[in-house]
Amino acid sequence: MADKPSRSLIIFGDGLARFIDPSSHINLHSLASNAFCGFLSLPNSPPSESEEERIVREFAVLLDACDTCLNTSGNQDNAPKQTIPDRFMGMKAAILTNNSGLKSFSAKLGFSVLQLDELLKHRTNELQDNVVVLELLKLLGFQEGKVVDDNYFDLVFLHVGAGEKVVGNGQNEIAIEMEYVNGLVGEIMSQAKPGSDVGSRLHLSVVMSYGNVLEGDDSKYSVSTRAEEKNSYLSELFPLQSYTMKGGNPRKDVRHHSPMLISQWQHAVTRKDETQKFSFEDFKEHGGNLTIPADRFLHEIAFKLWKAPKYGA
Repeated sequence: MADKPSRSLIIFGDGLARFIDPSSHINLHSLASNAFCGFLSLPNSPPSESEEERIVREFAVLLDACDTCLNTSGNQDNAPKQTIPDRFMGMKAAILTNNSGLKSFSAKLGFSVLQLDELLKHRTNELQDNVVVLELLKLLGFQEGKVVDDNYFDLVFLHVGAGEKVVGNGQNEIAIEMEYVNGLVGEIMSQAKPGSDVGSRLHLSVVMSYGNVLEGDDSKYSVSTRAEEKNSYLSELFPLQSYTMKGGNPRKDVRHHSPMLISQWQHAVTRKDETQKFSFEDFKEHGGNLTIPADRFLHEIAFKLWKAPKYGA
């Protein structure tokens, strides 16, 4: 545990996990090789869910705010409306996104909503990644490599979606978004070198989701270790995996495949596992964080920021 509260930068590649290149996105792989990696399990998608609904719902799961999400969509009355500052000891949070649904939803939760395009306009080529990262760090109170204690956010979410700006398959836009993420991760790691003020206080999380589930994803990206036990009379003797439990009871809705991939890194705070690549296969084989429910994610982050008690082990 750090001797001072961390400040959290979360890069959320919404729907980008399946587009990570094993050879070209070297900064993401470098992060994974230095970080603590694993999976965030999600519930199943409701039938006939639109892409916009999925984006907001999965973000709500990350924030453990599904009640607010349901209330916003009109499917539930009188849902509790606790903001992020209410729930986490006054935590100041900001989100940068171009998605209108996320902007509206995040504002209801007490986020300061910032325009992603305003940040990315500074980035005209790979040489400008440092400009964007310096702006992100400034939001967290890191200026000129020093820590500022006034007028900063505790947590900043950067949401980058899979081709949301274009009509059609958006392959060119997805490639650009992947380069955004890969370039920014490399520059962040450069700014947060061990021994620096930024390196001692910045807690970086990179979360990559698969977006809409495609045919074959259930077998290709399965996190369950019980697949071979289902037809065995001994299967009932095996304990349920922890990500399928909540409060000592089985969760009613767990998707056992297509989780979010997560790498977390802070010098001398996060552990390092044996992962070498930012990929599903490597995370499953070598990730130290295994699988946790996605709705526990923000609770774990808040603990690093001294805004919540420790959840779990």
